[in-house]
Amino acid sequence: MTTDPRERLQAAADAAGTGLAGLVGMVRDTHSAVMRRVERQLPPEAAPVAATERAIADGVYSMLSAVHRQVPAAVARARASVAPPDPTSPPSTLDRAAQAAANGLWGDRLERDHSPLAIEMAVRHGGRDVPLRPEVLADAFPDATGHVVVFVHGLAEDETCWQRPHEQLEGGYSDRLRGSGLTPVDVRYNSGLRISENGRRLAGLVDSLVAAWPVPVESLSFVGHSMGGLVARSACHVGDDAAAEWVRAVRAVVMLGTPHHGAPLEKAVHVVDWALRRTPETEPLSRPLAARSAGITDLRFGAVMDEDLPRPERLLHDARTHPPLLSHVTYYWVAASLSPDPDHPWGRLVGDGLVRYPSATGRGRPGGVDLHLDDGVIVTGVSHLGILNHPDVDERLRAWLAPAGPR
Repeated sequence: MTTDPRERLQAAADAAGTGLAGLVGMVRDTHSAVMRRVERQLPPEAAPVAATERAIADGVYSMLSAVHRQVPAAVARARASVAPPDPTSPPSTLDRAAQAAANGLWGDRLERDHSPLAIEMAVRHGGRDVPLRPEVLADAFPDATGHVVVFVHGLAEDETCWQRPHEQLEGGYSDRLRGSGLTPVDVRYNSGLRISENGRRLAGLVDSLVAAWPVPVESLSFVGHSMGGLVARSACHVGDDAAAEWVRAVRAVVMLGTPHHGAPLEKAVHVVDWALRRTPETEPLSRPLAARSAGITDLRFGAVMDEDLPRPERLLHDARTHPPLLSHVTYYWVAASLSPDPDHPWGRLVGDGLVRYPSATGRGRPGGVDLHLDDGVIVTGVSHLGILNHPDVDERLRAWLAPAGPR
């Protein structure tokens, strides 16, 4: 991924132009489908008039598509000429958030198109990628210990999500863990890729991290938020299958608001997408939904394996294979509830706003799959993002991740 802000600005403009042109195409095809249905009801002598209407409409839509495709690029060039971006300046908070969101929504396409906006998985420190070489890691982590905690963010987030402010706490979880013999390490990744692909990449990254770590690694733990918990689970499975050395050092996986059995919003989007595809007049309206990333569709049921490929043509079809958890690793869950009573029907319905309580705990429906996670805690009156920095979660993290803590 390029670090040149000018290239990122141009790539963002090109993506915006493609999106606007796609919306014009959606309107065009909806119009065309409606007109075809109308034309079938017209007498034969009206055919020349209908053909003329189609020709005029096609010309107008072609012009609008071209204009909408070019306008964002022209605006970007004008902005760059008036106030050229400084290549040495780090991205602003807004730029980072926009890039993380774009990767969450369309990250698989950004990577496929070799877009400068596509995020490459990396260890992050001080807002920059850290090459996994011994001398670079020693400089970035001068107080490195043998107990490493890898923080893995969720969908459309980046490593700065762990610094969410809280009125009762100073700093984030990693800031407070550093004084207890642990060394937190932040990872950033393209959350629009399939969870299994990010799991594979995380397994490779951890392998290189452990090999180049400044001191021998005695224990390794993961803390994942939302999708990040699934990516961590997938990485452990990949590493175990490959008999990677680092897997033996894994001690704990803590998953905050992780949709082990799927997220209701993605299920709802899938239903709407499926329904819109049923008729020619509504099929174009499904395209913005169908363009969502593979990472998002994996959240329909919490897929962590390559084989768990969601099928858009099958309504709410759960084809997961449920890889086993590692027997020597302790798996912890944290669930949040907007309701003061998570077992109240309303609390069970809304969960933390994005993930329901049973899904976050790994417990399936009666007769379904239960992941049998080891231990966990639910925090009430808290949203999905609120668990990124919360006193109750902080207390549990200290206990669960302490070098001599519970197993």
